[in-house]
Amino acid sequence: MSHPAIAAGNVAVITGGGAGIGLAAAERFAAAGMKVAIADLAGDRLAKAAARLAEVAPGGAGDVLAVATDVSREAEVEAFAAAVTAAFGGVDLLMNNAGIQPDTDVFGPAETWAKLLGVNLWGVIHGVRAFVPAMLERGRAGVVINTGSKQGITTPPGNPAYNVSKAGVKVFTEALAHQLRNAPGAKLTAHLLIPGFVFTELTRNGRSEKPTAAWTPEQTVDFLLERLAAGDFYILCPDNDVSRALDERRILWAAGDVVENRPALSRWDADYAAAFEAFVKGGA
Repeated sequence: MSHPAIAAGNVAVITGGGAGIGLAAAERFAAAGMKVAIADLAGDRLAKAAARLAEVAPGGAGDVLAVATDVSREAEVEAFAAAVTAAFGGVDLLMNNAGIQPDTDVFGPAETWAKLLGVNLWGVIHGVRAFVPAMLERGRAGVVINTGSKQGITTPPGNPAYNVSKAGVKVFTEALAHQLRNAPGAKLTAHLLIPGFVFTELTRNGRSEKPTAAWTPEQTVDFLLERLAAGDFYILCPDNDVSRALDERRILWAAGDVVENRPALSRWDADYAAAFEAFVKGGA
């Protein structure tokens, strides 16, 4: 944990901190002696996560804050930020991680699209706008981590609203990183976490045991911290099935659809199946 923002006594804020990657990150930060504030929807999951963090944090429950928050609602995120400031003071690390993944279709219910975009994309935007200006004003080293997805880069068929939301997170975080590095005196950095296949509530699908191909949330957080220390912006996680080399070829092929003027999502077009396989093998 060599990033200067991750240090005992500093403050970490994680949305979607009630389970999965968010909770695994919160546990790691708490164990490092940071004061940890998590946001999630109201319910037993949030309460259990807070109790778990209190067991890990050297300062116990006094170093943990859990606030029921719907990140799609700007006012609730602003209230969460106010509660963090009142409890702990300034923030050193912000992880906008809350996400949902209901099934969607291009012509599916508008309310499902609105809910998904509200959490996955607007939740990130609300989090940055609620916390980052004050982080900048402090003039201290700090870090912002936004959780994206490979589906926001290669945009596979199957869940267009999710893909749109995560593509938006990528673009927004790129813009944030550019703005921060050009802000005079700014010591904040922004990073895009791009998980692989991780066994969480979003991917469980009724399974009680982790599939062999998946990483655990803890493995994902280990990789995140390693690449944060290295200064990576794009934290592209492998898993037990897909290597970084394969991810790179898939991403390059997706960009090639534009450059080569291929059909949209040609990777899943039968007429391009052989060409895609040859392209992947060519980079092995």
